[in-house]
Amino acid sequence: MTNTSTVARGGDSFPAPGRRRHAPQRPAKARGLSPRAVPYVLLAPGLLVIAGLLLYPLGQMIFISFQKVGIPQINGKKPATWEGWDNYTRVLDNEIFWSSLRNTLVFAAITVTLTLVLGTAVGTLLNRLGKKMSTFVVIGIMSAWAVPPVAQGVIWRWLFDADAGMINWALNLLPDGLSELLFGRSDWTGEPWLNDAFTIYLVLIVCVLWSSFPFVAVSVLAGLRGIPAELYEAARVDGATPWRIFRKITFPLLKPVFSVLTILSIIWDFKVFSQLYVLMGGPNNREAFNLSLFSFAEAFRSPPKMGVGAAIAVILTLILLVVTAVYIRQIVKTEDLR
Repeated sequence: MTNTSTVARGGDSFPAPGRRRHAPQRPAKARGLSPRAVPYVLLAPGLLVIAGLLLYPLGQMIFISFQKVGIPQINGKKPATWEGWDNYTRVLDNEIFWSSLRNTLVFAAITVTLTLVLGTAVGTLLNRLGKKMSTFVVIGIMSAWAVPPVAQGVIWRWLFDADAGMINWALNLLPDGLSELLFGRSDWTGEPWLNDAFTIYLVLIVCVLWSSFPFVAVSVLAGLRGIPAELYEAARVDGATPWRIFRKITFPLLKPVFSVLTILSIIWDFKVFSQLYVLMGGPNNREAFNLSLFSFAEAFRSPPKMGVGAAIAVILTLILLVVTAVYIRQIVKTEDLR
């Protein structure tokens, strides 16, 4: 019997007359997230962690700053009472707050400037070293950056100790004439560096500078490695001085790096706490308080006033936000003018 469903012609098979050929079925669309939703889904776990570790404590701090929280409230004997803006009024009427604010601003301005200048100079020098020597020096300076803040305070407290510190010992080794010429004195035995607010902050600046400039130096070194060497060769051929090369080539190309480093340095230096606490041996000298130490002293020193301490922390956070926002706005304006 002959099959009439198809007719073979030249090796091809054709449908028989009167029968319709079915169109090939299209594959079904895969069901899933839209491309626009994928980034948000991937970021969701990180945002939840940030909310749990940062936003929730921040909200609690703001909430406590409007309450009266002391020993009875901590022990659960009395509920926290609502104070409204009274905690902030007490803070702003306190003379220690204004001296702490002055110390914080002056210290941050000096330390940020010195950190950026020294870090940039060291990073530029590292860029001129060979690969092996540069790696060796980077490992050496980064070991200082990796030291925990409390250990930094312990190291420099020991170095500037009045009785057994190496700084007094080293200064006593200077010739009397040179010491008199430079410092106006020749005997440094028993010099109490950590008793006066001015000298405490001198030691604190050295301590923070020692631990902060390596990060800036390595960041600048990484940026310099990305600048084409042809630009520097062309500038040298034209007779440009090293300072002019830095102003016209290095600084403009590394401006984004310097902007990030400046913002990070401002944030870090505004809220220095551990090093100052260790150098002072606790919140003892009120004249040497910064805002972080003042907040700690009000919140935890007897009698504890956690509402007032939280109010100081909120004010410090707002100052940091304002300073950072103003700096970022200036950066954006500069970029728009270009």
